Amino acid sequence: MRRFSSFLLVFFIFIAALFLISNFQGIAAEKTGYAGSEKCKGCHKLYFDYVRTVHNKKAISWSPANREGCESCHGPSAEHVEKGGGKGVALFVFNKATAAKERSAKCLACHEETKALAFWNMNRHSTEDVACNDCHSIHGATGPKFLKSLEPYVCFDCHRDIRAKTNKQSHHPIREGRIKCSECHDPMGTFSTLPVSSYSAYDSFGSNKMIKADAVNDLCYKCHPEKRGPQVFTHPPVEESCLICHQVHGSNHSMLLDKKVPQLCQSCHSVFHARVPLNKQHGFEGNAPFNKNMFYARACLNCHTNIHGSNRDPMWLR
Repeated sequence: MRRFSSFLLVFFIFIAALFLISNFQGIAAEKTGYAGSEKCKGCHKLYFDYVRTVHNKKAISWSPANREGCESCHGPSAEHVEKGGGKGVALFVFNKATAAKERSAKCLACHEETKALAFWNMNRHSTEDVACNDCHSIHGATGPKFLKSLEPYVCFDCHRDIRAKTNKQSHHPIREGRIKCSECHDPMGTFSTLPVSSYSAYDSFGSNKMIKADAVNDLCYKCHPEKRGPQVFTHPPVEESCLICHQVHGSNHSMLLDKKVPQLCQSCHSVFHARVPLNKQHGFEGNAPFNKNMFYARACLNCHTNIHGSNRDPMWLR
């Protein structure tokens, strides 16, 4: 009989404890305004995409699943539920109506300490009011790293001038998928070790274009090491910047050249072989000997093939 009485006492204490805990949780919920993520799935289909993502993994200590779930990013939703829902009703929403810095701040609350975001606050995307959710979707996406779409199309949504260049006849194989934008650029921001004054006019975007190198040439040499040198006889514009002669994303001229040869060469070399004004003798019907007919075969690259530098000829002849 005593054992039965002791069992009843323990049982009633257990029930009372559960009752107090549930009431405490209810009072805490009323004070904080949290309704719980379970309330979300009744109206929001995106909830079922969210639960399949890494953000819903409790094995990750800092994930929303170990905090308030959906309300970790959208804020307390008790008032939102009481008012019957509705887009943006008593809830933090990630759309253009909300300032970009406020939207990014929600993401940085968890991701600010990651190595990839070390220079986020000083990069071009941040200063141009681009928010994290302009490119990423925490509810799941088609691309890796929660991208809304695959590269390069997620970049083309904003960089339409670059999209047009990649359609030109000579272009880096970006659309073909052999090169990704993120292989040359870091969308989260970069910090160059060189001061701005040390860049040339063509390299001055070394930091604000977020390239993954201290200078343009260093970036190009990652894929084109044969152009690095050193060479005995160097071509000055090659050492200064590849962009003096080449368009990096696309061009209507071969080899991504900025202009057609010889117009490109004439940008720097105003005087070629002739040292006197040209006359009829030097024209197509003239009788000028070889190397003096200046209207014929004006393709500099026919002879000067080593324009990136040479180890044997100061005029970069073949």
